[in-house]
Amino acid sequence: MDDGKPGLRERKKQRTRAAISDAAITLFLEHGFNQVSVAQVAEAAEVSKRTLFAYFPTKEDLVVHRLADHETELARVVRARPPRTDPLTAVREHFLEGLRERDPITGLNDHPQVRRLHRMILDAPSLVARMERFKTGAERALAQALRETADTAELTARLAAVQIVGVHWALAQDNADRLANGESADERHEGAVADAEHAFALLENGLRQLTPQQ
Repeated sequence: MDDGKPGLRERKKQRTRAAISDAAITLFLEHGFNQVSVAQVAEAAEVSKRTLFAYFPTKEDLVVHRLADHETELARVVRARPPRTDPLTAVREHFLEGLRERDPITGLNDHPQVRRLHRMILDAPSLVARMERFKTGAERALAQALRETADTAELTARLAAVQIVGVHWALAQDNADRLANGESADERHEGAVADAEHAFALLENGLRQLTPQQ
């Protein structure tokens, strides 16, 4: 009987993937992304380079995969919003909830490893470039969700998605930068909420075509 749980082979693959990822992040944070080779990661994880590349096709994937679920996060929020709730309100409430919960994707998390990971990404041009691709993917997924759930024209959906994702990222970056400069997450929270409210109010004035779902 299939109980919905992964089988032995799948569990082994998950453990291998996790071991490679953990080894990579540990080495990258200790020595720097550009200073660590794929061969060193494979050795630390006790796998071959061929096995490593089977799980992570590029060196950047070793870092970015930890954010993979977030690429379509805003699209999922829009799709799952309650009836008669407009998309922007759903995204706004989701971001404010993330601030309350200190979700790293909001930039408001001062755990030492999270802060070091943020700094490492900014210091590696190839990771910055990969994050731009990640951002583009988020815009594309959100635009599709807006078209499908809010009966939004294609151009309107694309322009709205670019604005919403851009604001989301700008707010998160601002929070992460302030924490990197010494503020704690608790100290920053009130200001982060105020900035988010201001940013989403500005968006609301320009995105009135995104009417509530009937």
